Amino acid sequence: MPHPPHLVERARHMRLLAFDVDGVMTDGQLYFQADGQETKAFSTQDGQGIKLLRRTGIEVAIITGRESPMVARRAAALGIEHVFQGRDDKLTLLRELLDTLGLDFEQLAYCGDDLPDLAPIHYAGLGISVPNAPDYVRERADWVTLRAGGHGAIREICDGLLQMRGHWTALLDAYLHGRN
Repeated sequence: MPHPPHLVERARHMRLLAFDVDGVMTDGQLYFQADGQETKAFSTQDGQGIKLLRRTGIEVAIITGRESPMVARRAAALGIEHVFQGRDDKLTLLRELLDTLGLDFEQLAYCGDDLPDLAPIHYAGLGISVPNAPDYVRERADWVTLRAGGHGAIREICDGLLQMRGHWTALLDAYLHGRN
């Protein structure tokens, strides 16, 4: 699917994809077992997209206001080094992370779905939201995914960035010919 030229131009500068968890990486629902333990569901396709994106040299970061051992386990399984939990001031955290990585906001793609994500979406070189976000969040994003959070939104972003950055054809070719 072709992407608008303004997104393609912005995607060329991306070196870091950062995103929220609840409502973006998951469907936003909180599930509790009878013993009070919380569970979350993550998309395996999102995970594959993250792995593919990382192979092309793009860093990935998770920033969430909540704390969850499941998020830490999922991030570790995907090889994501930059995991920040219990952080509500996401803009300050992103400034620190970008400084540590020697990057600027123009090189950041950020996806979120609620009020704590407004500033990161606004300042990112490519601000992204999901269709399950409130109107006031979606209206401020450069790109609103077609897929909802927890239902392939992250994979859509990863595939889109790979396509817009010119990696898609070689990637498909490698998988078609068993060279992945």
